[in-house]
Amino acid sequence: MDFTNIYLCLKIIWRMKHITILVPDGQSNLSTVACIVGACEMLAEANSYSKKIGKNEFYKIELAGISEKIKYYNDTITVQPQVHISAITKTNLIIIPSSLIRNYEKALKGNQLLIDWIERLYRNGAEVASMCSGAFMLASSGLLDGRICSTHWAHADTLRDLFPKVNLKEDKLITDEHGIYTNGGAYSFLNLMIYLIEKYYDRQTAIYCSKVFQVEIDRQSQSSFAIFSTQKNHNDEVIKKAQSFIENNLQEKISVEELSSKFAVGRRHFDRRFIKATGNTPVEYSQRVKIESAKKAFEATRKNVNEVMYDVGYSDVKAFREVFRKVTQMSPIDYRKKYNREAIMA
Repeated sequence: MDFTNIYLCLKIIWRMKHITILVPDGQSNLSTVACIVGACEMLAEANSYSKKIGKNEFYKIELAGISEKIKYYNDTITVQPQVHISAITKTNLIIIPSSLIRNYEKALKGNQLLIDWIERLYRNGAEVASMCSGAFMLASSGLLDGRICSTHWAHADTLRDLFPKVNLKEDKLITDEHGIYTNGGAYSFLNLMIYLIEKYYDRQTAIYCSKVFQVEIDRQSQSSFAIFSTQKNHNDEVIKKAQSFIENNLQEKISVEELSSKFAVGRRHFDRRFIKATGNTPVEYSQRVKIESAKKAFEATRKNVNEVMYDVGYSDVKAFREVFRKVTQMSPIDYRKKYNREAIMA
């Protein structure tokens, strides 16, 4: 008997760990499919590279769900899970793809078995990663209560309303806390996969995959991609009027005292009502409205930084740059270079 070969086989089996990619059975869309396929392909490449460089440390990747076949995109695309979730009692990592949250209650009902399974396996030592709006499924398990989380910037207000115990960081591209990972919107799940490959394989493999798939490594923010919505999905008519006043007077420097006085509300009470309705203080809201207008000017006009600054009510270049960087994680000049077509072509 060749004990050396037996030892090597056992060593490989011991080192082969497990990653589960969920196939949701509730409301899903093409982004769900993209997340599943993208995660599979990138992990397969990481496995292949790990074997190529002789590490023999790789993962068994399985698609798991609660149905034999799940159809997407008007039944034109079918994904077939390899295994029912009940067959997996232990895994190293669970990946939750994005989901459609237009009717969240329906989606929650369709995926309750998955949600319960996620919570049980996390308590049993598995780590969990959610992609984009997959954070809603993760939050439904209660595992995000009191913890940081990111999701697509367009869904941030909805997630905040549904799960007030979650510490939402909508500017973050990736969060990592106590074995729970979340990421921002849409195809930024590719950045999360590079991050996870570095965690589960090594830096060398992550760099290799970033080059093969041409995904930027070490990207941390989604702020420059966010489009600020005016947060009027509330019933406080006074605050709605105050928001409109701010939006229609971009060039003015409006103090909170002026606003509260204009709408006959005490300063402190006005502050509390504004924060409750919009999630921002009046000052933060004014800054974000001004910066969103500045972003559009940088994207579509030939105006320089000073011209745009004056247009949105700033007279101090340093203050404007600081607020712009705080909101977008980029300087005004860098933003213009990146998103203005003429600047790109120059």
